[in-house]
Amino acid sequence: MQAAILPVSAGWSWIAQGYELFRRQPLAMFFWSVLTSFVIMLASAIPLLGQLALITFTPLLTFLTLCACRNIDRGVRMLPGMWLQPLRTPGVTGRLTRLGLAYLAASLAAALIATLPFVSSLSGTIDDQGQIDYAAMASAIRAPLAVFGVLYLLLSALFWHTPALIGWHRVPLARALFFSMVACWRNKWGFLLYALSWVGLFYGMQAVVDMLVEAGVSTSLLQWILVPGNILVAAVLYCSFYPAYVMIFESRSAWDSTADQDEPAQ
Repeated sequence: MQAAILPVSAGWSWIAQGYELFRRQPLAMFFWSVLTSFVIMLASAIPLLGQLALITFTPLLTFLTLCACRNIDRGVRMLPGMWLQPLRTPGVTGRLTRLGLAYLAASLAAALIATLPFVSSLSGTIDDQGQIDYAAMASAIRAPLAVFGVLYLLLSALFWHTPALIGWHRVPLARALFFSMVACWRNKWGFLLYALSWVGLFYGMQAVVDMLVEAGVSTSLLQWILVPGNILVAAVLYCSFYPAYVMIFESRSAWDSTADQDEPAQ
């Protein structure tokens, strides 16, 4: 499976084409974004186990998002009963669950590697009575977070395209991780522009909100506007995953036709 090398501007194209996908069926993708946000909040409310479960099932949620985007791109109207339909393909759920467990193991390993060298400085922020010096903790945790951030970039490259490669093309896990890493490396500048564009968009939204607060606009009113606004932007973000995969691994003509001979019917 050959990964294309795209120009830097492809990073912005993925966002623009993701927005076009969203415009085709905004209610469907808004619903999916709301549901995903609810799952994230629910997982956050369950100490430890919730977070572990969320990490494990992230590849599965990503695959369902990609399948929905492919249906929308082909002109298929997404109905409620269709969202879980891809999991009915024999073997898909098992492969994605194994991928999720690999993602969980890699994330935990990255956290361990990032934390171990700084255990003494972190433990020094807790006194003999078990009281935490939060100012010292905030300072001590910067280095582990920086190391974990670098490691997580590598993890993101390894796992970015693997749900589609495993779910649609039945590529073995090790090969899928390799293909994903190579694809991300070949298009590293495009992905950098892609990431910076999203970061800029979210920070820009927050800056506008801060300006409105300073201008005297009610914070409760802004919350009512900001919450659905964030969900809408997240929906466009989810839609942008699909063109990134298609432009790298499939020809442009595959958007409106059967993409691969080895792709199972969804």
